[in-house]
Amino acid sequence: MPSDAVLYQAAALCLTYPDDDLFARLPLLREAAPQLRAFTDHAAVTEPRELAAHYVQVFDLKNRHSLYLSWWHEGDTRRRGMSLVRFKEQYRAHGLEFTDEELPDFLPAVLEFTARTGDTGLLTEYRDALEQLRTRLTAFGTPYAAVLDAVCAALPPSRTEVRR
Repeated sequence: MPSDAVLYQAAALCLTYPDDDLFARLPLLREAAPQLRAFTDHAAVTEPRELAAHYVQVFDLKNRHSLYLSWWHEGDTRRRGMSLVRFKEQYRAHGLEFTDEELPDFLPAVLEFTARTGDTGLLTEYRDALEQLRTRLTAFGTPYAAVLDAVCAALPPSRTEVRR
């Protein structure tokens, strides 16, 4: 398990729809992953309904801030289906079955996978997508950008070529 496993798991929680579980875990997240304090401090002082509405505004209304990694490479095309199959194959290769509650390229799922297995391959393969998302979140002025800042900073150096 990588030394950044706690960060990846905490980031996965921060990037899911903010529910009671997130708010209950904020003190633990704040202590366990100090790299995420900009976000956890913001979430701690924000009304739950307000944070939920902000999440929807940021991630659910347009693809400009898509949390689906293969969307950044493939868009909504047929090729994306093969990318999604590859994500599932990676999970199975590590003995994990994907539950189909979300698509397998959903960033919080990939972060949780990375935290559990120590395999940063999917994150580094899609590093350019993460960087684009980070840049757009920063320009949008959302505290979620701090989560992407921490994830990108923790990743190993990027490959010279990204597999598509």
